[in-house]
Amino acid sequence: MSQNTSNPNSLGTTLGKRINEVRKDRGYTSDQVSEFSNMSPDYLRQIECGKCNKTPSLALFIDICNALQVSPDYLLQDQLTSNEITPIKELENMWKLLPPSKQELAFTMIKAALNYNEDPNEEKENLPADSKKSDT
Repeated sequence: MSQNTSNPNSLGTTLGKRINEVRKDRGYTSDQVSEFSNMSPDYLRQIECGKCNKTPSLALFIDICNALQVSPDYLLQDQLTSNEITPIKELENMWKLLPPSKQELAFTMIKAALNYNEDPNEEKENLPADSKKSDT
């Protein structure tokens, strides 16, 4: 269920704001994104400013996501309720930003957390075989 059902224009406003933020963060001009998304730069600017009376079509929205290399749930996060995919995507995005040495450290920490057993008599049943091995 959408969090913002009272104002039909709020989707366009918040979506446009997010598109604008991501575009600027990525260092793209509106001309570049509009070219990658097969739309006019003026239409993209209208979407970003929230002046459009309608939101982009699904096909155009997907093109914008691909051009900006951003997930749809990131652009729609102000409109969507949380779901099980959200934390996974957040972890994935954080992982991509880490240098290899920190990825290795994070992986080791996650493995340790998954292998942690408060009850020493409890079996570790669902972990992959290599996760059960000791790193010593």
